[in-house]
Amino acid sequence: MKRYLFRDMSVILLISVILISAEKKGMLFGGKEDVQFAESMWKAMKGYDQWRMKSTFYPGISPHGKILRLYYNIVDLNGKPYHVIIKDNYGGKNADVNTVAKSPDEYLMAVTIMVQRKPGYDPENNDWFWAKYLKDGSLAKTSMGVAMAGRVAEGTDAGCIACHKKAGGGDYMFTNDG
Repeated sequence: MKRYLFRDMSVILLISVILISAEKKGMLFGGKEDVQFAESMWKAMKGYDQWRMKSTFYPGISPHGKILRLYYNIVDLNGKPYHVIIKDNYGGKNADVNTVAKSPDEYLMAVTIMVQRKPGYDPENNDWFWAKYLKDGSLAKTSMGVAMAGRVAEGTDAGCIACHKKAGGGDYMFTNDG
């Protein structure tokens, strides 16, 4: 258990250092427009746990959580359709697939999303928008107080974009990588 805790804390520390470095270089996330879009998207996703396209609970990896669950839908926001992938991130003492399935609200730690924006938003990264919410729907922030919304950690070696770039097929989604 201590080995896993040390590993998880090391990964979190590494991502924090990279994000601090990236923020100092003027990274393009957490700005007013990104925050507004993320907050509006949270409202538009209300009731997502009832979406028909969802996975079962399954074991996760850091930094997301010990147990994960995915959801997919097309969400209308201000009259525009957006492809949205939501990942519920579960953890805590005794969190495993069975305990989380019985009481998901008790173990929910965060909600992360990928939203495919209009062409040109971020062409180098398939126009994906990223956000991390706390379980109350407020945006998570980096150690420097920057909201985790937009092109999170773009240009770094860790974080949302760097990890999802590794997904097979060039679509940034691991769910298609049989």
